[in-house]
Amino acid sequence: MKTTQSQGVVAVAGSCAMWGLLPLFWNLLAPVNAVYILAHRLIWSMVFLGVFMLITGWGKMILTTMKDRRTMLLCLISGALITFNWGVYIYAVNSGHVLDASMGYFIEPVLVVVIGLIFFRERLSKAETLTVIMAAIGVVYLVVRTGSLPILSLLVAVSFGVYGVVKKLITVPVQVSLCIETLWMFPLAILFALWWARSSGGGEAALNGVSFWLLPASGLMTLIPLLIFNIGVQKVPLYLSGILTYVSPSLQFVTGLFFFHEPMNTVRMTTFLIIWAGIVITVVDKIQIMYREKKALREEKGNPKSS
Repeated sequence: MKTTQSQGVVAVAGSCAMWGLLPLFWNLLAPVNAVYILAHRLIWSMVFLGVFMLITGWGKMILTTMKDRRTMLLCLISGALITFNWGVYIYAVNSGHVLDASMGYFIEPVLVVVIGLIFFRERLSKAETLTVIMAAIGVVYLVVRTGSLPILSLLVAVSFGVYGVVKKLITVPVQVSLCIETLWMFPLAILFALWWARSSGGGEAALNGVSFWLLPASGLMTLIPLLIFNIGVQKVPLYLSGILTYVSPSLQFVTGLFFFHEPMNTVRMTTFLIIWAGIVITVVDKIQIMYREKKALREEKGNPKSS
């Protein structure tokens, strides 16, 4: 069991690290239109995912699921949400706003906690309550000091947060719902790619230089970490996976600051510090929970049951 959990930790942390370093990949495609990149990301995701689903024998379940109107509608909604999230993220990276995207993914888990509280009547621990309050203070501070909302950060956070809620309502396996939601978006991606290639030189951009290889690779860069994450998250406790997900925005922050040299003024840094302080409270609390559970398990193993 310990080995299984360790494998899960490696899988979740590894997938989050891949997501955190994705800005380096998307930046290589900076000369290409962001929506055209998104279209290819969807197209190639569908190609590779379709092959994966056929090889692993999920085809029959996909056909069965397509008869369920409720699931199909939820997959349509989740597909639209994650497509929008991907589009905003690609635009943020290729327009010099990696730090804004990073902030969005720091805020997103806090937003999910709030959604769980409001719509699913989940109870917040004292640590989670403090984390939510600190995140709200951080955003309000940024708005007051700059006089504007962090639009990109909030779009990233809200779209991905609501996506997670919709996925929670879908009862079929993740691989199946992912395939169907991608299938919903596939025709739109094809139509846009064809239109852009014809009217704006998108085809020429795609076939020139490194873009010829990077656009198809975008499908693999999407699917590999997602599949690894879904395998790993089943092997670790929820609170532990929650801690590990902060690896991704942390690496995004590092790449934005040190690789892309995005400006970091006092107001922005203070906002990050306030949000981080709140996150640390929850992370420490979850580590303590993990330690107590391990301690209780050791004590249980050390004390044989009385007859």
